[in-house]
Amino acid sequence: MGDSQPIIQIAEPNAAPAVRRGFYFPLNISERKLLLMALDLLALCGSLVLITMLRPEYAGEPTVFLRRPYWLLTLALVWLLLAHGMDLYDLRVAGRFTASIPSIVLAGMITTVGYLFIPFITPAPPASHLLMGAFPLLSTAMLLAGRFLYTRLLAQPVFQQRVLIVGAGWAGRTIAEALARTCRDSVYIVGFVDDDAAKQGSVVEVGEQRVRVLGGRRELKPLIGAQRVTTLVLAITHEIEGELFQTLMDCLEFGVEIVPMPVLYEQLTGKVPVEHIGDNWYVAMPIDHPGTKRLNRLVKRLTDVVLASLGLLLLLPFLPILALAIYIDSPGPIFYTQERVGEGGKIFKVYKFRSMVPDAEKGEAVWAQENDPRVTRVGRLLRKTHVDEFPQFLNILKGEMSAVGPRPERPEFVAELAEEIPFYRTRHAVKPGMAGWSLVKYGYASSKEDAKIKIQYDLYYIKHQSFWLDMVILIKTIIDTITLRGRA
Repeated sequence: MGDSQPIIQIAEPNAAPAVRRGFYFPLNISERKLLLMALDLLALCGSLVLITMLRPEYAGEPTVFLRRPYWLLTLALVWLLLAHGMDLYDLRVAGRFTASIPSIVLAGMITTVGYLFIPFITPAPPASHLLMGAFPLLSTAMLLAGRFLYTRLLAQPVFQQRVLIVGAGWAGRTIAEALARTCRDSVYIVGFVDDDAAKQGSVVEVGEQRVRVLGGRRELKPLIGAQRVTTLVLAITHEIEGELFQTLMDCLEFGVEIVPMPVLYEQLTGKVPVEHIGDNWYVAMPIDHPGTKRLNRLVKRLTDVVLASLGLLLLLPFLPILALAIYIDSPGPIFYTQERVGEGGKIFKVYKFRSMVPDAEKGEAVWAQENDPRVTRVGRLLRKTHVDEFPQFLNILKGEMSAVGPRPERPEFVAELAEEIPFYRTRHAVKPGMAGWSLVKYGYASSKEDAKIKIQYDLYYIKHQSFWLDMVILIKTIIDTITLRGRA
């Protein structure tokens, strides 16, 4: 329950422990996140209502929020965007109260102080300095109280999911490790079930934990009843044959949730496990992704034009200073163009501020490395703040790129990577972006191994892209820019 407890409870390699009957209310990942959001919004909105009622001009007007509901809606929107951008709804973060305190305090202060100065759609800032300061302090204290309650109360066994993993192979071990890393105190792994007689009774190492293979498919129904299993995770990479399918259908009668390993893995990690889908290729393929809908494409294009126009307007006053700094540090061109692969596999030229010495590649495509010696001193700062990418606002206005999408790769690398990485060309189903899910979750690729990991994030983005996800990615990118988390 506290930060000193192990990440996840794992069944001991001996017999699975008996389960006491009584009140039991397991919560899945989505339910936990919704509950956490509700606690946060209750803390923030409750604080705003209380502070507003203390102001003399609203003291006799308790219905003010019924007439101006946008006051609360604006506060909720600002918080949810910032909190998602700071990963405060990542269960791995949410389950560690002490470690998450700095992020909660920072997000609470930024949200409430910024909210006070949003014109027209929020209450006018109070004239009293005491009330002005009381709102951020009270909101932050209430947020911390709600998070403390969450970590202490919902870590109790009565709220835990009890998971049985069907398949003790590579995919099964992968999902078990993902659960161990992410679902702190919220999941109890009962064990594995596998028809391979050689695996039955064996112990699978999951990090520092040990999980027993409890039997084959015939033990599924007895285990569900005896161990009060709430969730079956199907970590099977081959087609499910008739007898196993019927057994799974029988398990549904017990009210058990059945989740394919790739679906759960996406929820836990924000990426598609292309190496573990086996015959289930349709799990990774974004066949009918949101980007195919005309309305979604129109909204995304309008958003791109607005953001790129604002970006260029903000960039113009600083352009002479940036150009002078780049030239003094390393005489040569200010801008740099490079061929990249865009939507539909089309080649276009991407614009950047030059961050390396002139003729750094000498005509040969080379992966950029961390602390690359070819990067200039000014270029290193431009990369850390992502400012070197700002000329790509022009690519966005031209329709070659989007504000958010998979980062465009060089044709030389694409041809090579497409031969080795499953589904690699699927990333060209959408426009490449200045900011991207794989960029904020993993960073820049400097090798084939990095590219293999990033394609999993890119596929997740293509499958789940939305206006909300784009805004979260942009918030994360801004945070990375301010905190200098870009590549060196």
